[in-house]
Amino acid sequence: MKSKIINWGIIGAGKIASKFATDLNTVSNSKLYAIASRNLEKAKLFGQEYQATIAYGSYEDLVLDSNIDAIYIATPHSFHKAHTILCLNHNKAVLCEKPFAMNLEEVEEMIQLSKEKNTLLMEALWTIFLPHYQYVLDLLQKKHFGTITKLEADFGFHPTYNETSRVFDKSVGGGSLLDIGIYPVFAALSTLAKPNKVEAKAQFFDSGADSECNIVFHYENAKAVLKSTLLQETNTEAIFHCEKGTIKINGRFHEPSSVTLIDHLGNSELKEFDIKTIGYSYEIEHFNQLIRDGKNESDLMTFEKSKLLISTLDEIRTLIGLDYS
Repeated sequence: MKSKIINWGIIGAGKIASKFATDLNTVSNSKLYAIASRNLEKAKLFGQEYQATIAYGSYEDLVLDSNIDAIYIATPHSFHKAHTILCLNHNKAVLCEKPFAMNLEEVEEMIQLSKEKNTLLMEALWTIFLPHYQYVLDLLQKKHFGTITKLEADFGFHPTYNETSRVFDKSVGGGSLLDIGIYPVFAALSTLAKPNKVEAKAQFFDSGADSECNIVFHYENAKAVLKSTLLQETNTEAIFHCEKGTIKINGRFHEPSSVTLIDHLGNSELKEFDIKTIGYSYEIEHFNQLIRDGKNESDLMTFEKSKLLISTLDEIRTLIGLDYS
């Protein structure tokens, strides 16, 4: 099983699928076997560009293909639950793009079906698999500079407003929180765990999607100050202030990046990482190994982590009055 070639299918042929396919083609013993889009011509063009064996004009046709071992779901947020359930019901291992789904209820339904079907399911939160992020998690766990007293994390860019774009469409989960705010929130949850108290304020586009979220997580001896915005470019850094120094993941912190260590005397050290792919290769390799090992859940991006993430996002939405219906 160690050298088994994993045949992948992709549901959705958009921008994120293109990045994923680019990296999939760099991973040994992996193959992009099939691509599916509601538009067959689009699927065929995608398949030609990324060397897929076959292109399908429906997601149902793809899940019926017995040659496929794993399926990556790259459709808009609001379709994640339905497409995950479709795949699991055909006993296909599922790597579903973040956010896992629109709310905790949907995520719990997906996880329950995964367990019933005894079939692998994982949220594709690629950051946790990246070498620089694992390096920082290790430093923090070992208390390299003592315990965290404050985390500052942001993610902001300024796309041109277009009410027909998915990014600004509230009905499919558009807006800053689920698209990019998920990363600062995850940075806090993966290092400081569940907060004792959450505060949040937001601004909104005319479409009803949130344009900016400002969030504070309160802990017993620390706090996390988080921001997501579609109104301006930000440094998109994660800065961990600790008792005896600072660990800064340089922009953009959620993707392959460098880390700066600053001790209490102000001495700094830059740690760089030799990453030759976009960065999706790390989650692909992890997922492939889970399949080869016969696992149904990741030991790194666990169901509990996914549930904590979506439940925290649900709480933030309640605080800012954001309803995706």
